[in-house]
Amino acid sequence: MIRYLLDTDIVSLLQDGNPNVVSHIASVPAEHIATSIITVEEQLSGWYTLLRRVRRTEQLVPIYDRMAMTVRFLSRLPLLSFTDHSAVVFDALRQRHPRRGRMDLRIAAIALTSQSILVTRNLSDFEDIQDLMTEDWSIT
Repeated sequence: MIRYLLDTDIVSLLQDGNPNVVSHIASVPAEHIATSIITVEEQLSGWYTLLRRVRRTEQLVPIYDRMAMTVRFLSRLPLLSFTDHSAVVFDALRQRHPRRGRMDLRIAAIALTSQSILVTRNLSDFEDIQDLMTEDWSIT
């Protein structure tokens, strides 16, 4: 059973070796931690954006290297999908929170439908979503 769903900011901090996040991860059984397909989308979209902005061929090498590192890193984490049930919950959340970012609401929908605690550094982005449990592992 997945108990903790890592959002995109927390995954980025984990990739960068943030000591608080690394410590929390080490204290939880690996089978209780996952990320979402939305985090994969957000991370890869960032690399695609950088690649489209490249003007010189030699700039491609470090970006592709980091992108490959990201893919390898993400492939080691269990992944929760955006299911039909998540889509229904997402639509309801969009109705209740029309100004909230779609990606945040998609991640929240996945956390709610998987009955996971959402681990995020951006607690304020999720604090008013009914029944959503959150924790911030970036702080001690």
